[in-house]
Amino acid sequence: MKENYPKAYTEVLEILKYMPKEEVNKIPKEMIEMFENKRDKLYIFNVKEIDDFADLNILDETEAIFINIFRDYWATPEQKKKIIEKQNYDKSIIEKEKTEKYNPDNIFKQSEILKTDIDIVENKEETSLVEVKENFFIKFINFIKKIFKIY
Repeated sequence: MKENYPKAYTEVLEILKYMPKEEVNKIPKEMIEMFENKRDKLYIFNVKEIDDFADLNILDETEAIFINIFRDYWATPEQKKKIIEKQNYDKSIIEKEKTEKYNPDNIFKQSEILKTDIDIVENKEETSLVEVKENFFIKFINFIKKIFKIY
């Protein structure tokens, strides 16, 4: 993704050429200079005319840059408030998904399930000499439990 930003800066600069000067002037000169300095000089992006921004085939990073430019420099206070609320909501959803996916309690519960499965296999084959070895994941989880004294 980071490798796309120089191309995105090139796209942003090209699109800004077709925007009204008074709108471009609302963007800080330092930001425009940063786009100029960090753009991919070998990447060619041509815009003949902009009838509908949605029709342009641009990078996701370019779109994100324009969302931030709109929010920070072109939006009305009400629009800005709505955009920030939407971005905060999206971030909270992503964080919630991460928490559910990587919740340490769930990882420990999963290892307990795996451990019970191993015990069942050992009990079924009591008469045979089958040795069930813990896999690396279970060993790691047990190690973590010992560190935190969770049994």
